[in-house]
Parts: sequence; C-alpha cells; structure tokens
Amino acid sequence: MEFGYPWWLRVEHLVNIIFMTFLIRSGIEILGTHPKLYWNDHSKPGSEWARFTRKVMPRDRLYDTLDEEESYSSIISMPGHKNLGLGRHWHFFTVIGWILTGLLYVTLLFATGQWRRYVPYSWEIFPMAYQDMVQYLSFELPPTLPGQPFNAVQKLSYGAVIFLLAPFQILTGAAQSPALEARFPWFVRMFGGRQWARSLHFLGLLAFVGFIGVHVFMVIVHGFGQETAKMIFGRQTLPALSTAITLVAATGLVVLHVATTKYTLARPRSTQRALGAVVMGVRRVLLNPLTSRQSYPRKALSPEHRVNGKPPNADFYKIMAAHNFAGYRLEVGGLVERPISLSLEELRTFPTKQTQRVLHNCVQGWSSIGEWTGVPLRQIVDLVRPLPEARYIVFLTMQDSGRDEPSAEGAGQFYEVIPLEFAHHPQTLLAYEMNGEPLPIKHGAPLRLRLETQVGFKMAKWIERIEFVSDHSIIGEGMGGWREDNVFYDRDVGI
Repeated sequence: MEFGYPWWLRVEHLVNIIFMTFLIRSGIEILGTHPKLYWNDHSKPGSEWARFTRKVMPRDRLYDTLDEEESYSSIISMPGHKNLGLGRHWHFFTVIGWILTGLLYVTLLFATGQWRRYVPYSWEIFPMAYQDMVQYLSFELPPTLPGQPFNAVQKLSYGAVIFLLAPFQILTGAAQSPALEARFPWFVRMFGGRQWARSLHFLGLLAFVGFIGVHVFMVIVHGFGQETAKMIFGRQTLPALSTAITLVAATGLVVLHVATTKYTLARPRSTQRALGAVVMGVRRVLLNPLTSRQSYPRKALSPEHRVNGKPPNADFYKIMAAHNFAGYRLEVGGLVERPISLSLEELRTFPTKQTQRVLHNCVQGWSSIGEWTGVPLRQIVDLVRPLPEARYIVFLTMQDSGRDEPSAEGAGQFYEVIPLEFAHHPQTLLAYEMNGEPLPIKHGAPLRLRLETQVGFKMAKWIERIEFVSDHSIIGEGMGGWREDNVFYDRDVGI
C-alpha cells in the first residue's frame, strides 16, 4: 500500500493548526490567572516548582488569589489582559472542536489503512530511527522508509504525537475538571493529584510547542516548497505556488487570531453567549449529572487553605462577626410554599449534620483539601418545598464587589445561581464549620455553599439569603452569577 496524502488528511491538517494555535494561546491565558505550578494538591505559597510572575505577595495583610493574577499580552494569550472567563470559553470551545477533529482523523486513519504511516509494525524501525538521528546531526537528510512518505524518526515522532501526546493532553486536562474529579477521585489520583495533572498538562503544552517548532524547521530543511506541496496538492509539485499559498494561509491564520481577539475584547458578552452555548451544551450532557464521591483522609487536609475574595467590609457584618454571628439569620424564600428564617444555632441543630473532606478547585487553577461540616442543602429544599416553576437557587451574599474588591471588574452584591437539581447532590452542603472549627471569616463565615462538582467561585461565601426562582435572566446582568455577569464565565462551571 502506498501512503500518500489523501484530501481528508490535508484538510484535517489545516483545521488542526487552527485549533492548536487557539488552544495554546487560551491555555496561556488560563495559566496567567495563577501563574504558578505545584507537585502537591495544597498549592501552598512558596511550594511551587515553576512560577511565571514577578509579583511578591505581602506578609503583613490579607491577600487573596485574585491579587496573584497576571495580565498577559494578547500577543501570546487569548484574549489577554486578565480575561480568565473568556479564555476558558475559547479553550473549552476549541478543545471540543480539536477532540472531534482528532476522533474523525483517527477513524479515517484506521478505516483507510493509513494508520501504518504512523504506527511501527517492526522493531527494526528503532535502530533505523537512531541512524536517522545520527544523519540529521551530521547535517545529512536520511532516506524515507520504503513505500512511505517519512523516514523512521519522523514516523515515530508523528505517531507519538497522535497516539500518545494528544491523548495525554486530553486526559490531564480532564483530570482538572471538578465534576470528573469529584465523581471519579481515582482518576485524578492516577496522575498523582490535581496539581500533578495541571503541571503535566503544562509540560504537555511545552512538548506540543516544541514539536511544532521542530516540525516547521524540518519542513524548511527538507525543502519548504516540496514539503508544503504535499499538504496542499497531495504530491511534490509546483513548489513555488505551494510556498505562496502557505504564506497566504499563514497570514490568514494571523489575521484570524487578531480579528477574534479584537472581537472578544470589544464584545465580551456576545463572545460569552456564542461560545458558551456550545460549551454549556456539552457540559449539561456529560458533566451536570455527575455527583461527588470524594472522601479524603483527615491526614490529607491542606495545612493552609488559600483565600479567594475579600470578606465583607460593611459595618453590620463587622458587628455581627464581633458577636460570633449570634444575630445572624438565613432567609430562604422565593418560589417556595414555606419561606423560613433560620439562625446559625438552628442550622447547627438540623437532623443531619454532614462532614466531608474534599478537594477544592479554584477556577484560577490552585487547589486545597479541606473538611467541611454543615447542613445538606437538600434538607433546606425539603423544608421549604419549592413550587413547580422553581428551577434555580440564588445565593445572595453579604459581599459587595465594589466595596470589598475595589479592583474587581463591575460592582454590586455578589450572588451565585445553581440549578435546583444540584441541591440534591449528596455533597452539596451549607457549611458552618471548616476543619473541625467554626468557619473562618476569610473562608465565608457564617455560612458558605459547598458544591464539589463545580469550581470555587460557584460556592458562595458569606451567604445572607437564598431565593428559589424560575429564571435568573432578570438578576444582575442575567448570566447566572456575579462573575458570570462581570468576568464572563459560563453559568455552571464544571469543567
């Protein structure tokens, strides 16, 4: 069988280039919001093995992880300038397209017998690859394999990228999904933990970037016109024309990136809605049904749990905190048969007191393991009896973004929305204790939500009121939460 360059292979090569460049840039945007990498799930400050920031955090006052964010240029990140929500939209939208393209590509490889162009079927290829490397280092071009378009080292390299590196990136990326981690804790442990998966995913990114650089260099060494002709015409012909077409295509790729970046920054809400429609559709089907089954041993608890978000600065909150929240009352209402008002002491005396030791996943990338104790949210739901039209639960907090986080985008009362069905997940909790002690102020006292299949910002802290609603479109900017409104995330961030 002759292994040429069929039309579908050439088309997928072009599509793959587009997806890969968007994946790399959006991945850099995500890294910029917590530009540190760890080999431990505690993400303890100072324990990082790599850092991509010169910021030094203060030791004499409280800081949160938002203060650690870096603003990378749009030249390298997508869309750049501390836009994590939009960066995640682009990353997940692109990865969906990239995976579908890859699945189609591999299917066609095996359906047409073209898989033999990448998969070695004789041990002789390994000493041949060694000889090829020797020839390259001697500034000589090794011969191609009989009947194939590549030499031995090229065949092994392309096969490793397609069948090893690409699946590795997919699996290490999936291991950072809170929903998958919560439902299948063994899966993330397979990689050594959440931060191991994140670090390995970054190293995989470097491997892809390195491969792309070497690949382009080899195309130039072997003859730019002849090699690009293979991907344009399917054979070595018209090298001058193929060179011109390649340069035009490369220019078009740059224009595409510039245009989409400018549009994203100029119209963040439109971008959020368009990309989010695809990402959220996949999430609803694959991730929303998953429930948490985590149970970490007590010895695994993080010695220090990072802080995200500034505590309320209002006088009423300070007075209430000074009296150990004796005057606190949780108001629960909206579309329910029986609105209620509960003190903190009444919450502590609920029939079921649940404790869980789980992995906290911040949307920025860091993680911690904590023990949380409180009331299962389903008990509150059963008590108030939601009306048939109730579909969402809104958590209104005592935190005001304009007052408590003056550097944050937007201003107003912090709130979060979750689908009603999330309340029945076994580890959805209204927590009033952390690690066996009353919930600290910096972590949400007197009451915070724990929703282990979602990222951290969905777990509202300093909760003041809970409302059952049929629709969240008239609340805030209508996107389902303060960060969704102002930092352009999706509503249910389970990826």
